[in-house]
Amino acid sequence: MELTKQEADRPLVILTGPTAVGKTALSIALAKAINGEIISADSMQVYRHMDIGSAKIKTEEMAGVPHHLIDVLEPTEAFNVVVFQKLAKEAMKEIYERGCIPILVGGTGFYIQAVLYDIDFTENDEDASLRSELEGLARREGPEILYEKLKAVDPDACKSIHAHNVKRVIRALEFYEKTGQRISEHNEIQRQNISPYRFAYFVLNDRREEIYKRIDIRVDQMMAAGLVEEVRQLKGMGCTKDMVSMQGLGYKEILRYLEGELTLEEAIYLIKRDTRHFAKRQLTWFRREKDVIWMEKGNFDQCGQNVLDQMQEILRDKTIIL
Repeated sequence: MELTKQEADRPLVILTGPTAVGKTALSIALAKAINGEIISADSMQVYRHMDIGSAKIKTEEMAGVPHHLIDVLEPTEAFNVVVFQKLAKEAMKEIYERGCIPILVGGTGFYIQAVLYDIDFTENDEDASLRSELEGLARREGPEILYEKLKAVDPDACKSIHAHNVKRVIRALEFYEKTGQRISEHNEIQRQNISPYRFAYFVLNDRREEIYKRIDIRVDQMMAAGLVEEVRQLKGMGCTKDMVSMQGLGYKEILRYLEGELTLEEAIYLIKRDTRHFAKRQLTWFRREKDVIWMEKGNFDQCGQNVLDQMQEILRDKTIIL
């Protein structure tokens, strides 16, 4: 969906940061302050029936602020950056028509980049034989063998892709085989695109030990809230480890527990460890992005009003709000 001249140069606010840093509460306050509507830039909250493990915002927490791209797909459906970009741009069109400001909120940096710089994902996907072959290889011999293949042709891509993220590893291998270009180089070129929007790209951050502590607390809260039962119900609905939805942190580990591959204690340990690793990779991604505005929580008061005031001041300076 190409942008029209009327859509170009429209305001766009981004609020991102590592998992568990506190984006949700701040996004609600920001949306209320600037007449905004929130578009979730999260790869898991898009799925219905996946509430606990995705830390999905509850209706009462939305405080009347419209939210988009939450609960729009079934767990059996595939979701990727191309689908996200399409749905996000459709939501933005509606938000602009209401005279409001879209606020992209979430921690999936690639999704944010896709919208912010209007990245072209036009690909020749008619031939899916390579994808099927790679998927079969991963099932037979494990995801690590694909990761080693990618490391051999595009080691830079491996710095931002986890070995068990089979979907992204396969996409990177496919891209290399079909185009002869490394996907890391392609992404770097796309990162130099000029955004068609008048935007502010905020990255909320905190001290590493604080983020890690909140991750551990969040995982414990998920377990207490019934994550095991949520995954058991998804399993009963026919969801399997091969599905994109079940590759999410928390879901794949609990599924392995339910299938007898791990003890519950091992599963919880892996969720906490891998979520900390994920937060670290998120920060690495955001540090590579241009035009980001870092909002370090340690520089503001505990109630968060100061950070909100500063964000609004920046938005006024950028003429995103009056």
